[in-house]
Amino acid sequence: MKVLPDFLSPQWLLHQLQISSVPLRATALDLAILAGHMLLYPSGIADERRIDLPLGAPPGGHPSTGLSGPPVGETLGAPFRNPRGRSLGHPRAGDSTGDSTGDSTGDSTVEHLPPPGQGHRPVVLLHGFVDNRSVFVLLRRSLLRHGWQHPESLNYSLLTCDIRAAAELLGQHIEEICARTGHQDVDIVGHSLGGLIARYYVQRLDGDRRVRTLVTLGTPHEGTQIAQLMSAHPLVRQMLPHSDVIEELHKPAPGCRTRFVSFWSELDHLMIPVEAGCIDHPDLITTNVRVSGIGHLALPVHPVVAAAIRQALDSSDERATGSVESVLSVA
Repeated sequence: MKVLPDFLSPQWLLHQLQISSVPLRATALDLAILAGHMLLYPSGIADERRIDLPLGAPPGGHPSTGLSGPPVGETLGAPFRNPRGRSLGHPRAGDSTGDSTGDSTGDSTVEHLPPPGQGHRPVVLLHGFVDNRSVFVLLRRSLLRHGWQHPESLNYSLLTCDIRAAAELLGQHIEEICARTGHQDVDIVGHSLGGLIARYYVQRLDGDRRVRTLVTLGTPHEGTQIAQLMSAHPLVRQMLPHSDVIEELHKPAPGCRTRFVSFWSELDHLMIPVEAGCIDHPDLITTNVRVSGIGHLALPVHPVVAAAIRQALDSSDERATGSVESVLSVA
């Protein structure tokens, strides 16, 4: 009886079929997520709406919404202002993001949030290029469900043309959030370009004094060759390898206090090369998490990634510097 070589055995062939099907499944999942996101996209165009509680009322809103304090302000692509005085007490019909603003002050079932400055620090959620806050609907709900009282989904304008300017405006929003919630610092979760904007704020604009942990999802920390396809847009040009912004992020950052956790996927078709999603900097406290089995669009919505994000935000990593590599499988 002739014995097949190991590399032609049924077990080996089955294993190869399983391996080859992973990219197909990841692509199919990304397409399904894209279709669902297109339906949610209109609900995220406007900024989050919040109510101004009467003076002396307990801080916070209903825990199912995580709404608290005055409105966050304008989008990151427009001059920041705090629009107090607007009527914000009525939810928008058909808002599917869970950001409605029902009045909590007369509801006996309301569980008030902790006093200002207590509980989990606020988490700022920052979307990617040509996207909006609706991409974080599932992650935001996951954070609320597990005890985070202040997830803040911010928008920046489609007209944004400079990562540096967007980072400056992000800093203004974070100052407002800290003043409103009573916390001295925040955490940030940025998807794709949002992570690059947040990193620039932390590393180049002294944002490390306000940001304890920055989590990035599919962010082109080393730039990506795919940006050449849309290089007519100035913001996209800044995501090219060796752009001025990328080179600025390579500069020394001694004493940076923020912890960086970068989730990158080996099946992320927007990262060329895929390792561009890793942070490699000698002065930064970094953890690079290789995610297997999903692509770019699934990173902010997959429940396994959401659980890992919550764990990263809860971590008490006290390293002074250095890099850690880990693997997260969702297959």
